[in-house]
Amino acid sequence: MTPELDEIDLGTVPLGRTGLRTSELQFGTWRFGRVTEEGNLEIDEKRAHELLDAYETAGGRYIDTADVYGGGDCERWIGDWLAERDRERYTVASKVYWQIRDGDPNSRGTNRKNVRHRVDALLDRLDTDYIDVLYIHRWDDETPARELMKTLNGLVESGKVHYLGASTLRPNAWKVARANEIARGEGWEPFKVLQPRYNLVDREVEGDYLEFARQQNLAVSPWSPLGQGFLTGKYDRDADLPDDSKAAESSRFQEAYLTEENFDVHDELDRVADEVDASPAQTALAWLAHRDGVTAPIVGARTVDQLRENLAAATIDLSDEQVDRLTAAKPGPYDDL
Repeated sequence: MTPELDEIDLGTVPLGRTGLRTSELQFGTWRFGRVTEEGNLEIDEKRAHELLDAYETAGGRYIDTADVYGGGDCERWIGDWLAERDRERYTVASKVYWQIRDGDPNSRGTNRKNVRHRVDALLDRLDTDYIDVLYIHRWDDETPARELMKTLNGLVESGKVHYLGASTLRPNAWKVARANEIARGEGWEPFKVLQPRYNLVDREVEGDYLEFARQQNLAVSPWSPLGQGFLTGKYDRDADLPDDSKAAESSRFQEAYLTEENFDVHDELDRVADEVDASPAQTALAWLAHRDGVTAPIVGARTVDQLRENLAAATIDLSDEQVDRLTAAKPGPYDDL
């Protein structure tokens, strides 16, 4: 039975070498204001505030967003919600990178002009003087690493940003390592938080990326911990797709996730979930939280009930044997080396 929100009581863990402590499950808000391919609004402002209330009730204090979520509405809604609270009690992270103006190539990437403008704009939407963690949403190969780190360090020195992070789809440890080496050589602020895609079926970061993070004591906060919903148990290899599912709206999702190999992983996930009397989603999140080098997964939800289920993963205890079985259900990228 899933506990009530006020019974979950999320704990905190160190956020790498920042000196901050983060909620053991961070709250991701990428669905706030998002319009689907079918033209449907996933989460409106009222629902967004209900979800933030629920996260707060469960003891959560770490809110992850980005300046492109909901075309900026996501940050505005978070800012309105924070305006009624003590801002210092919450850690807020945002990201910059994706193009925001058609026909303007300089409104994409991490060039100094774009980053400075974007940070000023997101602070205005959030109605705050500073952002706790600023991520580059993706790596921009057109902006030299030295230029990027000098720009980001200037934001830290100005007080607009406290700590720096790098989000990624594909493992890029060498790029972060090079940028951090430049920053330390110049006495600038380095990246201290990483945000890769990582879950039971997306395992690309295992190996050099996670090993680099462990060696450097960098925080790792994985996004898509449920494989865009695949690991929630809503999909069946022999059944039609649910009408309200991501797979029903995305052929790319079907090709990436609805494979025999991934369904085999889900079979093992279902078995372990039954053993610990938990849902597949809770079990998948608990596995990720147990992974060496992972600091705090980022969870999201469309409804308060979904969020309560996901946050209850913090109450799930997996044995070493169960963690090993789940890990072995799909080989990582370096298992054969």
